[in-house]
Amino acid sequence: MEFERPCRAVFLSRPNRFVALCEVDGVQLRVHVKNTGRLRELLRPGAEVLLSQSDAPGRKTAYDLRCVRSEGGGWVCVDSQLPNALARDYLPRLLPDLLWLKAEQRFGRSRFDFAFQTRRGPGFAEVKGVTLLRDGAALFPDAPTQRGTRHLRELTAARAAGCEALVLFVIQRQGARYLAPNGRTDPEFAAALRTAAAAGVRIHAVDCFVDQTGTRCGAPVEVRFDLEER
Repeated sequence: MEFERPCRAVFLSRPNRFVALCEVDGVQLRVHVKNTGRLRELLRPGAEVLLSQSDAPGRKTAYDLRCVRSEGGGWVCVDSQLPNALARDYLPRLLPDLLWLKAEQRFGRSRFDFAFQTRRGPGFAEVKGVTLLRDGAALFPDAPTQRGTRHLRELTAARAAGCEALVLFVIQRQGARYLAPNGRTDPEFAAALRTAAAAGVRIHAVDCFVDQTGTRCGAPVEVRFDLEER
């Protein structure tokens, strides 16, 4: 996925979940943040960030916040809308007998990121973007997520109904040795993920290559339950 008209900036502050103040060539700008997570380990005053300019009509801001330079020096994509776009290209690798893939599909009273059909039958997939990296462990979530827990329970129900089901964690950076549920931050989500895996829901993770021009999926990353944060 390529970034539209990227430019470098300096992060100043985050007045609310959806807006950041950044400085570009000495000018302070209000920038749209497409991520409601805390991002505390990344959005530090003075951090180098990457913005993408948009001329779409009706916008309150002219820029979107795309990436943040981590303390280790690499770029981290913080746009929570990109993982689904990346997943659309990556899911066929996990489903070699895939017949079709459709976004935002309902199952009963649930809505999943993707529905798919393989030669074995129908299935559903949820995608989660991951930005938090600690001591080589990619951790999800970085803030409690009732919505994420509900998705896992709904996928578990779909699996019990005979459908294929999978979760794909898109780690929006490189450097992760493994992915683990962040039980310290959200024990309910961690428990729901373990339950889903035990019920036959497939759990996958993949990292991303990120630079100033865009991002793309990289290599599979091991999922570890025995080393989850507590």
